[in-house]
Amino acid sequence: MKKPDTDDHSRAPAESTGRRAFLKGSAAAVAAPLVITARRTEAQAGGAFPASPPTTPWVEELPAQIDPLQPSSALTPAPAYYAQSALGECGRADHERYAELCVNPAFYELRARENPSWVFNPAYPPQPVWGFAGNTQGASWDGNPASLATTAPGPTILARYGQPIVARIYNELPQNHVGFGSPEISTHLHNAHNPSESDGFPGDFFSPLKSGPTLGGPGQWRDHFWPNVYAGVDEFGGIGDQREALGTLFYHDHTMDFTAPNVVKGMAGFYLLFDHIDSGNERDPRRSALRLPSHPYDYPLMFSDKRFDANGVLFYDQFDPEGVLGDKVVVNGKIEPVLRVARRKYRLRLLNGGPARFYRLSLADAAGILKPFIYIANDGNLLTAPLPGLTHVDIGPAERADIVFDFAPYPLGTELYIVNRRVQNSTRRYGGVSGAGTQVLKIIVDRDPPEEDLSQVPSRLRGMRPINQDEVANAPVRRFDFDRSKGQWTINGELFDLFRARATLRLGQAEVWEFISNNDGWVHPIHMHMEEGRLLSKRVKGRNVAIPAWERGRKDVFVVPEGPDTMLRVLVRFRDFTGKYPLHCHNLVHEDHAMMLRFDVTA
Repeated sequence: MKKPDTDDHSRAPAESTGRRAFLKGSAAAVAAPLVITARRTEAQAGGAFPASPPTTPWVEELPAQIDPLQPSSALTPAPAYYAQSALGECGRADHERYAELCVNPAFYELRARENPSWVFNPAYPPQPVWGFAGNTQGASWDGNPASLATTAPGPTILARYGQPIVARIYNELPQNHVGFGSPEISTHLHNAHNPSESDGFPGDFFSPLKSGPTLGGPGQWRDHFWPNVYAGVDEFGGIGDQREALGTLFYHDHTMDFTAPNVVKGMAGFYLLFDHIDSGNERDPRRSALRLPSHPYDYPLMFSDKRFDANGVLFYDQFDPEGVLGDKVVVNGKIEPVLRVARRKYRLRLLNGGPARFYRLSLADAAGILKPFIYIANDGNLLTAPLPGLTHVDIGPAERADIVFDFAPYPLGTELYIVNRRVQNSTRRYGGVSGAGTQVLKIIVDRDPPEEDLSQVPSRLRGMRPINQDEVANAPVRRFDFDRSKGQWTINGELFDLFRARATLRLGQAEVWEFISNNDGWVHPIHMHMEEGRLLSKRVKGRNVAIPAWERGRKDVFVVPEGPDTMLRVLVRFRDFTGKYPLHCHNLVHEDHAMMLRFDVTA
């Protein structure tokens, strides 16, 4: 297909490119004024807000099973590798390796919208949130986009390796918005091995009226090319190295300076990725299939911290570099909801949706007695072997953990709870552990399954590529120090500059990245886009510590504990795609206040 003449995407738009210049004239500026301080007390650091009003527990119910987004038979206009600006698409760059990897794609449509009457809890009034609408009704949908419900989190996408996707995402947010957040979007498919133009770079935000400094112009929609290939296409051929498979991913807004408030408003959703090993079918007859618990007994749960004003209305201070620490844990968009389950095994996919709280999640009965489960995946990646008998998982912002729990031994009517036992009073760091914790989700065993439970958890899950010590010894080393400078969050003493690559990497190169903290006041969950890494060593406050079993797999988020003299050494390869990508703290408060850098991968 011949590419028509389009805008020059290498030029930034005339709009000012200063980090906060975008706020001028924005409706978002009704929030509290920006206050920058060199240092705050622990009580001030994101926690100096009135407590949210009391809520009514165990009234709101989550659906018994997820209702996945349905593919579209076609997109109109048909997708192209270039930006179709004349037809309403924003001025993105060309899709990389599109002709090669986008063979027989599936098509999906999502619409970023406001839901004007979301109910977090019956004690709070219906109120506006932002989320995504899409066809989850299948053939029964009437075909009218206006009839689609907007949910926060958005619809779950079920995808498969070897089946590329073109996801058309419309921006239908209210452009006259008043309050926190900003009605532009840049959708990031977190942890996916994607080309740069479809990665959700923070400067690639768009709306019908505005475009980010790294886009060629505004638009009503944008096509995202998600090839669903394993990392290592160039090295191994085909669709890459199956040892690099991902499983539990999620999509979320990544608009520069406004990621935290936009995500707090609800702009996130799950993306579950399957292959011939983790096949999503517990009755799969293939010898390669693990036969883990599958839909409808494969259930994703997103935990998000939010705070509400005296009237029970969601609020957020987006200008304060300390942010807002939520004191209500919202599970799949609801406060203290109920999930009803059958007497059989479930795969529960736990995601910390942020923006700032760390969790220690356990499963307990009404008396607080902890129930053991099987830990099978970290950051959405299957471990080499399951970890049975665990009673908690620790997850920082954007970290994930998949667990399997068998409800079969429990009589009908049994009530269990997911509890958060992590104490935290600041957006800067987590604290200790509470014995009883806070109940955030009630689980009621209310039925027998209609069929025999044939699911299993094998003793071996997915193999990993061995670490080559010669490769590690010869790899270039880069150091990234996560700190504060003049009241802002920095990497190596610098703020985010979306035009300047702070690291330029050669395609196919392996490097060792050292994540460093030399201060004892904060914790940072560090996320790299496009590739995952392997943790080589861990030093905390000058002492070498063992790497826990659940951190020995591939990861895309590395929690750097508070210092001084703390360092994580991570082996990472950069494969298959070139272009611009970010490295940043996934405490979204820190990210929005400039703890991010751009790295470029070049051929």
